[in-house]
Amino acid sequence: MSIARKVELVERLFYQLEQESAQFEKTSGLGCVSGCGKCCSYPDIEASPLEFLPWAFHLFLNGEAESTLNMLEEAHNTACFIYKPLTINGQGRCSDYKYRGLICRLFGFAANKDKYGNLRLATCKIIKEGQTNQYNATVEAISKGLEVPIFTDYYMQLNQIDFQMGNKILPVNKALKMALEEVLQYYAYRPCPEIKKKAV
Repeated sequence: MSIARKVELVERLFYQLEQESAQFEKTSGLGCVSGCGKCCSYPDIEASPLEFLPWAFHLFLNGEAESTLNMLEEAHNTACFIYKPLTINGQGRCSDYKYRGLICRLFGFAANKDKYGNLRLATCKIIKEGQTNQYNATVEAISKGLEVPIFTDYYMQLNQIDFQMGNKILPVNKALKMALEEVLQYYAYRPCPEIKKKAV
């Protein structure tokens, strides 16, 4: 399967998640605090290279893949390379929000299954403590059947696109690096894909 086709399938999965997440956020009333990037600044975030393939492909099409790979190789910070802190107290933003990974799209508004198969909302302390009423009501609603995106379901769907890239979980910057390397290696001896121009 071509890189372009894999990117298309990953983006389709992201679109599906966006629809489900939007409905969940509307029903739950939960939301991230404006300007908060605390969860993105943790040094131990892990992701698969496949979820950042659209990001890598976008950089490649814009002639920025090699220079970004060089910057990643020289970076010593373990926090996500794409995350840009604005202050020292946890405020910041994703510098490429449109191309953020699956983990970034799920955390805060999705659930994990515990060993008994019960759904547990995976969100941050800031939401739990700052939106206590909505959080407690949402946890209760999930236990009664409220639809919520589920981590394992989405990662299983991601794995079906490319098992090797989707099933490999790495520190986020290694995942970013591998996604870039995958795109650059694929097009090393193939013609660059044509960029479809949108009608104005």
